[in-house]
Amino acid sequence: MYTKTFLAAAVALTALLAAPAAAAPAAAPATVTGTAARTTATALGACGPGQLCLWPKADFKGRALTHELASVDIESCTALPAGASAQALANRTGRPVTTYQSAECAETGEFETYPGRGTWVPQTPYKVRAFKIWER
Repeated sequence: MYTKTFLAAAVALTALLAAPAAAAPAAAPATVTGTAARTTATALGACGPGQLCLWPKADFKGRALTHELASVDIESCTALPAGASAQALANRTGRPVTTYQSAECAETGEFETYPGRGTWVPQTPYKVRAFKIWER
């Protein structure tokens, strides 16, 4: 499942990066780069370096919950606030992150690990209710 999700995100990112560049005039390469960067960030959801961002709705919709290493215990279960869940995510922590359907990080429900090198997932296969950030 991870491979399909990662491949789909990579294909979507490639298409997003190519489309604005092809549509822009050749005379303004600086503008093309800026437009491509803004279009990509908007389409994929803004998430800064070193952050784990979780959106409540698919396609990076709604107000994202943002977590950083400074505020999370490594290799410990971090539950989302009561009643909250996520259906899209971006992992820019530089470390693997496992998301869980269970708010207690129980492996009896669904769970999946995403690499930390810049992963955007527009639709998780289940509602994420907790996560763990791993050492590496």
